[in-house]
Amino acid sequence: MATTKKNTTKKVLDKDKLISMYMDYVLEEEKRPKTVYKFCKENKIKEEEFYNFYGSFEGLQKGIWERFYEHTITVLHKSPEFETFTNREKMLTFYYTFFEMLTANRSYVLFSLKEHESQLKNLQQLKGLRKRVKSFARDLIQDGNADKGVQALQQSEKIFSEAAWVQLMFLMKFWMDDNSAQFESTDVAIEKSVNTVFDVFDNTPLERVIDLGKFLWKEKMA
Repeated sequence: MATTKKNTTKKVLDKDKLISMYMDYVLEEEKRPKTVYKFCKENKIKEEEFYNFYGSFEGLQKGIWERFYEHTITVLHKSPEFETFTNREKMLTFYYTFFEMLTANRSYVLFSLKEHESQLKNLQQLKGLRKRVKSFARDLIQDGNADKGVQALQQSEKIFSEAAWVQLMFLMKFWMDDNSAQFESTDVAIEKSVNTVFDVFDNTPLERVIDLGKFLWKEKMA
């Protein structure tokens, strides 16, 4: 009688699977794993497999937020219309998509941003996200400035990128406190805040924009 050979090929661990394991653990246990060793043992993976991607749980936490950003950008560029959007439309689309990503993982996001009593400690995991969001905003301004021949009409990349990050922090706090159905209030807040920022940068004299930038630099949130 012929026998069938069982497929014993082990599924290769990748970054997203490791992140999913971690998120499931903290939501089920309502706490971070105490050691990488114990976490790996419970998930039946080798400890060195964990270190192929992250050097610690702190690095993994930062990596989760970076993956939220990367998945958002992937979704944006799947749409052929995205490159035809104005900078304002691109920023709106980015925020809408990013918050859809957060909503799909809301339980974890709320846990991770409220894990410690110190808000500053909770925000440390956003450092990688901050760099990426500021880079995204900086690219938008660079594209916009390329179309402006007069230097005085060009917008400050540093100021705009910092404003975009502070704006995201405001929207995340709003979203965390939002009790409306399907978080409709957050969608309204996104639209109003993005339009306000672009109106300021499009219509406000350069001196006032520079004053705003100085204020934002002093009030850095991460």
